[in-house]
Amino acid sequence: MAGLGGGGNDVQWCFSQVKGAIDDDVAEADIISTVEFNHSGELLATGDKGGRVVIFQQETENKSQPQYRSEYNVYSTFQSHEPEFDYLKSLEIEEKINKIRWLPQKNAAQFLLSTNDKTIKLWKISERDKRPEGYNLKEEDGRYRDATTITTLRVPVFRPMDLMVEASPRRVFANAHTYHINSISVNSDHETYLSADDLRINLWNQEITDRSFNIVDIKPANMEELTEVITAAEFHPHQCNTFVYSSSKGTIRLCDMRASALCDKHSKLFEEPEDPSNRSFFSEIISSISDVKFSHNGRYMMTRDYLSVKIWDINMENRPVETYQVHEYLRSKLCSLYENDCIFDKFECCWNGNDSVVMTGSYNNFFRMLDRTQRRDVTLEASRESCKPRQVLKPRRVCAGGKRKKDEISVDSLDFNKKILHTAWHPQDNIIAVATTNNLYIFQEKVN
Repeated sequence: MAGLGGGGNDVQWCFSQVKGAIDDDVAEADIISTVEFNHSGELLATGDKGGRVVIFQQETENKSQPQYRSEYNVYSTFQSHEPEFDYLKSLEIEEKINKIRWLPQKNAAQFLLSTNDKTIKLWKISERDKRPEGYNLKEEDGRYRDATTITTLRVPVFRPMDLMVEASPRRVFANAHTYHINSISVNSDHETYLSADDLRINLWNQEITDRSFNIVDIKPANMEELTEVITAAEFHPHQCNTFVYSSSKGTIRLCDMRASALCDKHSKLFEEPEDPSNRSFFSEIISSISDVKFSHNGRYMMTRDYLSVKIWDINMENRPVETYQVHEYLRSKLCSLYENDCIFDKFECCWNGNDSVVMTGSYNNFFRMLDRTQRRDVTLEASRESCKPRQVLKPRRVCAGGKRKKDEISVDSLDFNKKILHTAWHPQDNIIAVATTNNLYIFQEKVN
């Protein structure tokens, strides 16, 4: 699995599909709030601000037309969360889906966790293509028969029927978070998962809904002394006792649950000393980490702050091993980004299947591919203009100042309302899903 768009032996990315309405007038409920492939990449789930989960299924590969291998079609749609009202605090609880996480598949059914600000739900997605017929006590239309008229016994049989995909809620994990949930992460022990809000992280057993263990609590006795909040948390992919959480101060703490039941004392603290020459009014805001992700092999972790992506070796705490600027040209625009609240946008990031390339979003519907092996990067755009089937994406360049070249875009003409916050990469193939407001773009490697 190789790198980026461009020349040489690089991957050329081409358009595959776009999902969602074309209207310029976007309904708030249709804005995509999370995107997640399952462990095989066959299913792709999106959650939106209206509390809905839409699952797309990859078409089985057509050997004669390999270029169609990443066609994803709607598999199931269901309402995961409804708007609620907390009468004790007089607070509305939004139905918006903050995160979706798939559980490893154990049988024919699929399971996923979805969460809004307060409540996590475990959903079972299963198929049914047969129905039982030939009951003894009731007719085919469901009416009960008169028992006195039954003289013979029949053995019910299963008959084929049209495929039905059912989504049913199996567990509801509620009432454990005072603040808004920002992360859920499934443990490699396949039994537990964590959920994190602004000040606390809880550990749950997947089977037990009425009890969770508080494993991190950074709430001070006096809330006026609060200096930072938890922004993201994730379990290590292989070590079930290890997890990390990031903070609004730009630090990452690695905790070991074997050390104590309450992991308030971290095992490792990852923090990069600030460059005094870059110090400004906005330093603290832009250093806040919006996402943290372990690499698939568990050796590295990636963090995303407002302007950059950093790769950390979990054996080295004092500085990241790699730093990539995502949109450095915005450093001069921080004042206006603060005024229009864009500076508080929370961009996510993801790894490719073999951890050699990372992807994250930007403004103007741009997204960035950062190749770790070749130390190269490319900016691509998800737009309706490049929606012809298998059209190759052209690299985009932003002109930060001075004379603008022909194919460059001026930083002043970027649209800050068009932003890519959520991206996902297929676990095995070069197929990516990119969410732009209410549309989901799917791109794939060009097959010659």
